[in-house]
Amino acid sequence: MVRRFFPLLLLPLAACGASGDVGNIVHQERSLYRNIYVAEQGRERCMYFRLRGGGGKQSCIDLDDPRRLVSEYSRLMLAGLYVQPQPRRILMIGLGGGVVPAVLQQLLPEAEIEAVEIDPAVIRVAGSHFNFKAGPKTRVHADDGRVFIKRQLAAGAKYDIVMLDAYDGEYIPEHLLTLEFLREVGGLLNPGGAVVSNTWSSSRLYDHESATYEAAFGSFLNLRSRNRIIVAGPAVQLPADQRAANAAAYEERLRAFGVSQETLLPLMKSERDWDPAARVLTDQYSPSNLLGSGS
Repeated sequence: MVRRFFPLLLLPLAACGASGDVGNIVHQERSLYRNIYVAEQGRERCMYFRLRGGGGKQSCIDLDDPRRLVSEYSRLMLAGLYVQPQPRRILMIGLGGGVVPAVLQQLLPEAEIEAVEIDPAVIRVAGSHFNFKAGPKTRVHADDGRVFIKRQLAAGAKYDIVMLDAYDGEYIPEHLLTLEFLREVGGLLNPGGAVVSNTWSSSRLYDHESATYEAAFGSFLNLRSRNRIIVAGPAVQLPADQRAANAAAYEERLRAFGVSQETLLPLMKSERDWDPAARVLTDQYSPSNLLGSGS
């Protein structure tokens, strides 16, 4: 697949300072793929890929309490541990500030974690401004997520959890949304494995995306709040009472990061809330830049 890149405009360095909704810009650079900004507002520091309207937020940390997960999506993604509580190998597509991998390193010190980020500049900024440091069992790859997954499939690699968290400013890259891609992801799962995806809570893409995940994995768990997390794969067949037991076992450790079973468990729903006639996204039809705008 040929990826299309368009020229990006970078604000001049003189623009550093107060910047409307995002607070005070403390770092900015233009990478091969995008503009990257780091801004602080109050006790929070966030990474952005665009500033207009305060959008494009990728990762945030609490400068006073680094363990607290600021962004809702990062808390919701940890619900994957309720269906696969003892992952030995974890793959994460999309690094951002490295917030979720950093938590997983603390929760699961024996697990092997691989994080894939297409932009080397994002990897560098995660270390310099978000305190991300790969542990002894963590490897970070500068690569396109789909290319990496294809390579791992060919090598026969297997994972217990695959996390998908790749955003390109305003939308998920089109080649990381399709039925063909999700089937490739499913091919990496061990028995009892789970796919945990940070996706859209509301947009014209919602029905299409839901239909695509259903076509790839069958029924899935849908955590929908301001953000939306999809949990799919063999692990979702775990009975609800076992999910609750796993949540209880993790409760004390997760509370340190601001995560609670009282919040997550009620959000884990399997009811279909989308149009089943929606067109499935494929490598030939995946207009995420249009459907994902929310307009």
